[in-house]
Amino acid sequence: MAGLDNLVVVTALPTIREELGGSLEQLEWTVNAYTLSFAVLMMFGAALGDRFGRRRVFIGGLLLFTAASAAAAMAPGIEELIAARAVQGAGAAVIMPLSLTLLTAAVPAAKRGAALGIYGALNGLAIAGGPLVGGVVVEHVSWQWIFWINVPVGLLLAPFALRGLAESRGPNNSLDLPGTFLVSLGIFGLIYGLIRANGEGGWSDSQVVVSLVAGAVLVVAFVLWERRTRAPMLPMSMFRNRAFSAVNAGGMLMSVGMFGVVFLITQFMQTIQGMSPTEAGVKMLAWTAMPLLVAPFAGIMSDRIGGRPVVAFGLALMAAAFAYWALIMTPDVSYVVQLPGFLLGGVGIACFFAPLLNLTMSSVEVSEQGIASGSTSATRELGAALGVAALASVFTHNGGYASGQDFVDGFVPALWVGAAAVALAAVVMLFATRPDGAGGHPGAGPGKAESAPEAPEPTASATR
Repeated sequence: MAGLDNLVVVTALPTIREELGGSLEQLEWTVNAYTLSFAVLMMFGAALGDRFGRRRVFIGGLLLFTAASAAAAMAPGIEELIAARAVQGAGAAVIMPLSLTLLTAAVPAAKRGAALGIYGALNGLAIAGGPLVGGVVVEHVSWQWIFWINVPVGLLLAPFALRGLAESRGPNNSLDLPGTFLVSLGIFGLIYGLIRANGEGGWSDSQVVVSLVAGAVLVVAFVLWERRTRAPMLPMSMFRNRAFSAVNAGGMLMSVGMFGVVFLITQFMQTIQGMSPTEAGVKMLAWTAMPLLVAPFAGIMSDRIGGRPVVAFGLALMAAAFAYWALIMTPDVSYVVQLPGFLLGGVGIACFFAPLLNLTMSSVEVSEQGIASGSTSATRELGAALGVAALASVFTHNGGYASGQDFVDGFVPALWVGAAAVALAAVVMLFATRPDGAGGHPGAGPGKAESAPEAPEPTASATR
């Protein structure tokens, strides 16, 4: 559910715009309110599980997500929908890190590799299936049911989790409240400024300038705080590791390009080319379903030659897909002409995600693997929020919704920005080489994979 709701709303945006109204800025917030609260609260949610009990907090996050889904379905206006999406993201920020910790505790060490593979595949499938599920539900039921569908699932899962999961806590039960406060407000300020810049005042608007400056100052304050506090939510010392920094930066840049392009291309397919939500979702399967076919082969290749070249190759394919669309895009371009871009993008996503978990884990020491996983997940969600805001800003400053050509005039520059972000991610990922003695999982080095050690028992670091 948490993965699906990343993108389930994108094919519903034109319908939501018609029924609830709202500007492009507000449509951006229906996506960003979720990804933003998801990103900044993820490690804090894991820390809550350490302190108050992982099963207990997991169930609480599940119920919060379920209640927020119901609120989104009943939202009478766009502002209420945005607020409900933000609460949904907070629930997802608890569900995701604790689900990984609880899974690790529930599965024998010898089977954890397979379990984590299934976990990653289902999460990738959920994200990829979001546009199709959203399109089918919107067209054949109503847009409200993309949220109502979570309610019975959540209510069924909660008692099963209570009975079937063992309770556990982390030895370090400190909560980094100042760090959470600083990074949350800082990132919110940056995203708000980017989105606000799409309005009439543009980049010279006083609210835009104040928001961006304040956001940057608060993010710097967060870094300084994390360097001095005894119990940081994200130890800054980890970023001295070149491989860890490369994986985080590359993942963020990938999300900037991918989520920004998905946000715009679904609107192009429906608003400009007149496709129904279902038709748009089905035609995007060439992109979103490709990982199901390619990921197993990408995983095999990463075992043979290392994860780094496979991930970089996948990102290069995604950049090529966006560049291709920018070159061929016209208001009446046929789907057949667009298809190579969808296929390239789908293969690229598969090559990126298949070796990513092993690449992340192999970049750090075993004791740091939990926090490394949480950090890379959070930076990808943050990249999604930045991508939607940044590419929508490029779109607004070059085009709009007045006509098909006006939309394309804004869409093409946004595609080039998305392609540049993903191409830069490919270059950055080439630096994700494993330091001597770190990790030991396959997928990081340039040559053959090493045998992976047994996963450690869950500790405080495995949840933050």
